Amino acid sequence: MNRRTFCQLTSAAALASTSRATKTEQNFKLNYLVSSAMYGTTPLAEVLPEISMAGTSAIDIWPRPHANHREQIAEMGLDALEELLRKSKVQLGVLTHYKLGPFGLGLELPIAKRFGCHLIVCGARGNKSAKGDELKAAVKGFVDQMMPHADAAGEHGVTIAIENHSGQILTTTDGMKWFAEFATHPHLGLAFAPHHLPQDARMQGELIPELGNKIAFFYGQQFGTGSHQKQPRDKELLQMPGRGPLDFTPLLRGLKKVNFTGFTEPFMHPYPRGLPIHQTTAGVTAEINRSRSYLEKCLREI
Repeated sequence: MNRRTFCQLTSAAALASTSRATKTEQNFKLNYLVSSAMYGTTPLAEVLPEISMAGTSAIDIWPRPHANHREQIAEMGLDALEELLRKSKVQLGVLTHYKLGPFGLGLELPIAKRFGCHLIVCGARGNKSAKGDELKAAVKGFVDQMMPHADAAGEHGVTIAIENHSGQILTTTDGMKWFAEFATHPHLGLAFAPHHLPQDARMQGELIPELGNKIAFFYGQQFGTGSHQKQPRDKELLQMPGRGPLDFTPLLRGLKKVNFTGFTEPFMHPYPRGLPIHQTTAGVTAEINRSRSYLEKCLREI
């Protein structure tokens, strides 16, 4: 190959690469998901018709104490759930299971497979007090323990997403980075929760590209004291994107850099757990849409 041909081919490849990158950036969008926990213990038959009105066709099913929709499913049976989902044109997008934990998800995997649910979210296990090299070893040990569970999840077409929950080994940015490095299994990912990190938008936005494609799920939630103690409703709602002070623009910019394709869930915790975030079902949906509009505004700014 002569020099001219080489340069022509190299230039063509560079232009094609730039074109693909530009197209990816232009096409980037958030894939929204609605958490059933936002509706408390409202009957699932009442919740499901709301999903399409919240800009998505996918629901995240939560059990007690945050909701009781997994328990409702156990009572009605899987055939009845299938019919409800069909009538509402809703898909089971995520199963959230903090009580079962990362090592107790086995019985949920066939259910996830039956309904085409590809993600289960849960917390971590390990020495939550570890720091430095001890933290690195603890995260590595946890990931090693997760390998057979990730294998089982993969056999069912499911990815297990571990949240950086407070009071656990992934609660710090160091723990999250170690997890992203060690968790090479394709069916083991991270559920990124801004509310459990320092409320520094720039820092979080720069952290996201460091974690890269290990982020499988994104919580649209910021820290608010209303999740820990009884507050007037307007203060509880400060956890929602666009309500409290956290600017989500740098976070979404980070997600765009890694071409994040997982679910984004506008979210908050009421106090006590298990209550709807609004007095009416329509009010819950309206609040979700309010935050979704804010996140779309942030996307336009980047």
